[in-house]
Amino acid sequence: MSDDWPARVVLLTSPGCHLCEEARAAMARVARRTGADWAEVSLADRMDLWRDYGDRLPVVILDGREHGYWEVEEERLVRDLTGG
Repeated sequence: MSDDWPARVVLLTSPGCHLCEEARAAMARVARRTGADWAEVSLADRMDLWRDYGDRLPVVILDGREHGYWEVEEERLVRDLTGG
């Protein structure tokens, strides 16, 4: 896994993914609660990442490690971001 993610929290997505749309909304809520920056990376043009993550989208990456997939576990992510 690459350590060169564009933000502390990254949401891996794919175009046309309905779960990805729900995950974006959840990430926005988490960001409002925590003030954490997050970035979205579409795997549409990232075959290097598709092999590892394509069957589990959306995937949340926190601090360079996989935090979860298929949905954003909001309370867990908030806890992990705030240390609480």
